[in-house]
Amino acid sequence: MMKRWHWAGLLLAWVLSGCATVPGATTATVDGRQVEYVQAGQGGPVVVFENGLGATLDWWAKVWPDAVAQTRAVAYHRAGYGRSDAASQPRDGARVVEELRALLRARHLPPPYVLVGHSLGGLYMQLFARQYPGEVAALVLVDSTHPDQVKGAGDPAQWPVWLKVVFNATTSGTAKQELAALDATGDEVSRLPVNPAVPVWVLSAQRAAGAPSALADDAQRKRADLAHLYPGSAQVWVDSGHGIPLEKPEAVVLAIREAVQAARTARNHLPKPH
Repeated sequence: MMKRWHWAGLLLAWVLSGCATVPGATTATVDGRQVEYVQAGQGGPVVVFENGLGATLDWWAKVWPDAVAQTRAVAYHRAGYGRSDAASQPRDGARVVEELRALLRARHLPPPYVLVGHSLGGLYMQLFARQYPGEVAALVLVDSTHPDQVKGAGDPAQWPVWLKVVFNATTSGTAKQELAALDATGDEVSRLPVNPAVPVWVLSAQRAAGAPSALADDAQRKRADLAHLYPGSAQVWVDSGHGIPLEKPEAVVLAIREAVQAARTARNHLPKPH
């Protein structure tokens, strides 16, 4: 038990301390609510970053400079994080996707987008890509949540007591609401078809499982299965824990470069208007 608590304490300290920041964050009014975001770079396609559960846009600090050197990019805080106003609507994926699309419209950022999502953010980006395939040029899933993540051994009701205590003590009410809606979000993702024309990169953490347990084994099986949901996807196993954007940012950078290039190549091969 002490080893578990020591591990949890180190992880929490590392997550909360952060290593760097994404410069230039500001706020805009979108549908009557303040949204904190950062936007930089030029050209297209626009790269859109989505954070994980309880995470801030600073998780992309080591990836951001390369992204904005290639093209335009935007990262933001969902409702209830950072300086983004909380929202009264349910914190399920459908609502998150619509709020993100409203921000992109408000910032005059045109589709199709390269969507990049870490952890729960990856599940939201999967929903975006399936719900609005015409608006998506490519999808980069960074140790993404699986649509069935909280089914079976992943059910929070089955979590070990120490993990429940750490989660409840260290996460916001917004994060708790997002977790509560995760299963419904996953079901919505599974209900929608995959567009085979959208290229997908799946980055999976090799060292996230920790000590063997039913929960760890289940999570690792779901990591392996995620690429199977996207036939033709490129799965890369990264020598990292769950925090790939901070631990191995070069893996994310490479996937984004490839996704941007694939999007540009596809655009250049579109039929020319007469």
